[in-house]
Amino acid sequence: MSKTPVAANASPASAPTKLEALKAASDHLQEPLASELENDSRQFTDAAVQILKFHGSYQQDNRDNRRKGEDKDWQMMLRLRSPGGRIPATLYLAMDDLADRLGNTTLRVTTRQAFQMHGIAKAHLREVIGTIVRSLGSTLAACGDINRNVMAPAAPFSSGGYPTARRLADEIADLLTPEAAQGSYLDLWVDGDLSYRIKPLSAVRKVKQRQAEGAVFSGDASEPLYGATYLPRKFKVAVTVPGDNSVDLLTQDIGLVVFSDPTGRPQGCNVYVGGGMGRTHNKDETFARTADPLGFVAMEHVLDLVQAIVALQRDHGDREQRRHARMKYLIHDRGVAWFRQELIERYFPHPIRGMRQEPKARLADYLGWNRQGDGLWFVGLPLLCGRLEGERKAGLRRLVETYQLEVRLTPNQDLLLCNIGINQRQELRQALAALGFEAPEAPAPLARHAIACPALPTCGLAITESERILPAVLERFEQMLARLAIEKPVLLRMTGCPNGCARPYMAEIGLVGSGVDAYQLWLGGTPGLTRLARPFLERVPLADLEATLEPVLLAWKQEAGPRTSLGDWIHKVGDQRIASLLETA
Repeated sequence: MSKTPVAANASPASAPTKLEALKAASDHLQEPLASELENDSRQFTDAAVQILKFHGSYQQDNRDNRRKGEDKDWQMMLRLRSPGGRIPATLYLAMDDLADRLGNTTLRVTTRQAFQMHGIAKAHLREVIGTIVRSLGSTLAACGDINRNVMAPAAPFSSGGYPTARRLADEIADLLTPEAAQGSYLDLWVDGDLSYRIKPLSAVRKVKQRQAEGAVFSGDASEPLYGATYLPRKFKVAVTVPGDNSVDLLTQDIGLVVFSDPTGRPQGCNVYVGGGMGRTHNKDETFARTADPLGFVAMEHVLDLVQAIVALQRDHGDREQRRHARMKYLIHDRGVAWFRQELIERYFPHPIRGMRQEPKARLADYLGWNRQGDGLWFVGLPLLCGRLEGERKAGLRRLVETYQLEVRLTPNQDLLLCNIGINQRQELRQALAALGFEAPEAPAPLARHAIACPALPTCGLAITESERILPAVLERFEQMLARLAIEKPVLLRMTGCPNGCARPYMAEIGLVGSGVDAYQLWLGGTPGLTRLARPFLERVPLADLEATLEPVLLAWKQEAGPRTSLGDWIHKVGDQRIASLLETA
């Protein structure tokens, strides 16, 4: 699983791949999707599915319902675009209603701070997306070869740089909203009602105008930043403040840490580039990678830098091999020094200075009751795997509707209820306790930061289970730790395939689906999400988890100090020692 260098980009003279040609011929992401929305088929063709992704939806089939000789149970998964995880009350209530009427009755918080709906019939897709747009939400660019949902700390703190980070995330989301595709989106889902067009914030307008200038310009006046073929692959951005790593900063294509002066005035950002989790089993040329530090950029130039980096990836990213198309491979192959120089010489005419020192990163989660500022409170509610269903979902709807609360979603798949008045706290405490949130500040230690991807039965990439079995896996780990008398927490993440949606390669223990009821074992990440784990075993049967890991956990208990995390101890003793402990299992 070494990081094997891959040949540089294909020549511009190379014939475009089938997908690149499809994007170019789609009339800015309309066809063949627009035509197929008008037919009576229960499914889209493969070509329409590729365009549908840019509109925020994936076509899936429920594997639990497969029957020999019968058609697949075709359905759509739909994902919101919600920068920083912010969901106003009106939009939350609309999503809740849509899930019950036209989905599978559940909502799911994703690891990119957005809601997903599952189980939507093709015939209902226009009503669902149209209702979301009319409720002032959007699904545009939640999927596809384009900038995805921009992440930021979900906590609505009114000081400490948090307002600046949230505002910058909103500005980047506006800046990277596709121009022509936004018109196509509104044409398809709300009959071209342009009143729902996302209007750039004032700070963004002048910067966005510069997308039509110099090397940043794609050559397509209708889509000045992206061009007719958009990006080679998905693109991810996150913003945070020093010390708060709730956004898993180093896993992003662009990670920004906002620095402010003592009065709260923003000064600029440390910039990281080239992170990404996706990989493929048995393909050494694919790998998880943490972002490299690029430098510090003054605040007035940050938006220009973001669109410059997008343009560089647009021009230099690999459009021939999709496995090699993410920006992490471009930086791995060419080097961050080349990347910085190319930015300065062609795309970004402003200084990139040395990085500023940051405090130690921590995975903030904001669970429990917290002072928001301005006399208001918010409460963080733990949602294992992010799934909202049944009475808990119905109860949260009642609270949001009654108190008109804003909802914020976290990258850890938890949910914050915000803007709570002091005189509302006691009523809300009692109502939340009735829904099973008696002590939201103190979930089980292992469950607190554990996350999993949806996997089976709906994800087409899933090799094995993840979300559905995570509670049972955590219970087994809790029993094992109790048997070994280990009280220190461990960060565990689980996925049903190697694509890394739950970012397992940053965990202290990462379980990555490699076969039916079998998982690749990754070890050695950190509680603060600052170092990649390492792969140790290719295929651990689910039944053998305890026998496999007990020797490692016992050695950690016996040899590490009381403040040394499992991941740090594994990193310290080295791969050979850990491999020998695993061999004794």
